[in-house]
Amino acid sequence: MTNKITNIFTHSFLLICVLALSSCNNKPKKATEKEAITTIYPSDVIPFMAEWKILCGDGKSYNDLIHVEHKDFFYVAADGETNWVVYKTPNSGITSRTSSNTRTELGQKKHWIPETGGKLTGTLKVQHVSVSGDARVAASYSVVVGQIHSDEGHENEPIKIFYKKFPGHSKGSVFWNYEINTAGDNSKRWDYSTPVWGYDMSVVGASSETYPEEPKDGIALGEEFSYEINVYKGIMYLTFKSKGHDTVTFTKNLLKSDFSTKADMPEQIKTLYAAIGRDGVERDSAYAGEINYFKQGAYNQTNGKDPEDNIVWHAGAETYGGDIAKQYANGCYAEVWFKEATVGEGTMPTLK
Repeated sequence: MTNKITNIFTHSFLLICVLALSSCNNKPKKATEKEAITTIYPSDVIPFMAEWKILCGDGKSYNDLIHVEHKDFFYVAADGETNWVVYKTPNSGITSRTSSNTRTELGQKKHWIPETGGKLTGTLKVQHVSVSGDARVAASYSVVVGQIHSDEGHENEPIKIFYKKFPGHSKGSVFWNYEINTAGDNSKRWDYSTPVWGYDMSVVGASSETYPEEPKDGIALGEEFSYEINVYKGIMYLTFKSKGHDTVTFTKNLLKSDFSTKADMPEQIKTLYAAIGRDGVERDSAYAGEINYFKQGAYNQTNGKDPEDNIVWHAGAETYGGDIAKQYANGCYAEVWFKEATVGEGTMPTLK
């Protein structure tokens, strides 16, 4: 009898232990850990995210990007077996103090001067640019996918890399702009634009809805390309690559201006900026000794401002009163996907 009671007690005790263990295994903590494993964050795709902070198109900012995503602005999407970091931003949202254009864009935490330099690379494809805008406005239908930004003085940009595609065209243009570090009053500043594939920024429509001929050597939406910005000892070395296109390189001195007198002003500037009276000159030392940093992502250049006030930068695009959901639903946004990117020190260029 005693043995029977002992066995019953033992079996009961074992049953209680099994149920207790089962209960422990079903605690929410385990579910959370599993969810964390299956979620892919931008920092899982491009490991350099610790080097950056971000401002998104709805005004939300993050200073720590490890295991961070922001739905509908900064997240990961799969294309077959490849994961891409998505940067998406509307024509109208909340932006930085120095710009009227919205962005979902990384800002480098480390700062540097051209003499010490730095390097930024990116492999990307532009998935969408705004379908609304004014064809006469040089900035319409475009997005900046990488840049160097000054953090003192006029806070101008030694380089901005653009993708631009007119509505109805299959192919768009990739070009880069150099903004002069204006001597004196910065209200006279301008950008000189250089084509990579397709047109430069100055090629615009004859009317608000009349577009130039489609570029024959352009880049289509969804077509992959890469860039490298390498600043070494004050010289900026640029390399652009895309399958099926010629590799294109450029060199620009950031320590000595090419535009320090009125006589140096390119014809492109005289034509493009004549309507808004921007005819400044650059300080002779350009960006020498000035603090700079890299930016990368989707900096939407198509805004809702009135073109009659600024025919170069005010795109007159549809913004639906700033309603982001309506802008996304009606094609009034920019979207850029990156699968690879690096940031680091500038390196001695390879001589060819």
